Amino acid sequence: MTFSDDEIDRYARHLVLAEVGGPGQQALKRARIAIIGLGGVGGPAALYLAAAGVGTLVLIDDDTVAASNLQRQVLFQTPDIGQGKVAAGADHLAALNPHVDIRSVPVRLSRENAGEILAGCDVVIDGTDDFETRFTVNEACLDAGLPLVSGALGRWSGQVAVFRGRPCYRCLVPEAPPQAETCARVGVVGALAGVVGTLSALEAVKLVTGAGQPLVGRLMLYDGLAGTSRVVAVPPDPHCPSCSTRAWPE
Repeated sequence: MTFSDDEIDRYARHLVLAEVGGPGQQALKRARIAIIGLGGVGGPAALYLAAAGVGTLVLIDDDTVAASNLQRQVLFQTPDIGQGKVAAGADHLAALNPHVDIRSVPVRLSRENAGEILAGCDVVIDGTDDFETRFTVNEACLDAGLPLVSGALGRWSGQVAVFRGRPCYRCLVPEAPPQAETCARVGVVGALAGVVGTLSALEAVKLVTGAGQPLVGRLMLYDGLAGTSRVVAVPPDPHCPSCSTRAWPE
């Protein structure tokens, strides 16, 4: 796989980076990454992955841009209000990097369509804001053997984890909390979305290039008010409703 002169110039800082270099940049160019939910987490992740030279980005979201999104969803601009998020987002990402193939999927991911939509992907980033969709994404990634980067935020805190096989997302969240807090109900500081979205993109880059140690089976917790973060292990749940009943290699 070769790079054009523009790509060599564009990705120069990656090409001289020991942990990426030419092989890593080629891996990024070959990669197909799905981003589910093009909001506070998915938008910044998409911007950095497009800038990084990921070959194909699959954008999955059935929502439209609202004025209240603009406080944290920096992929969009005021003229985008009322447009579909994947259509508006695809335009901005193509303007950022014309070498990236943007696939727009303006639907809500479901058990019925997940297999077809995620076919051929290498990594999935989940930036959705409801637990039922997160559970669906988790099942689809387990079915397809895909690594899942999960990012979430609310108020002043956020979290990022990577799941690849067991433990899975439902080892961390077995069931939807009865009174789950949403950004619409409790609020969220806008810049926090950039932190979590960027960390999600970074984990995807590490997974694709083989650089460093992705947060596989670990959860990073970020406290924006205190300016602190910590990483904790996510142990496999022997009673997990998603992964405990599957056969795993010894």
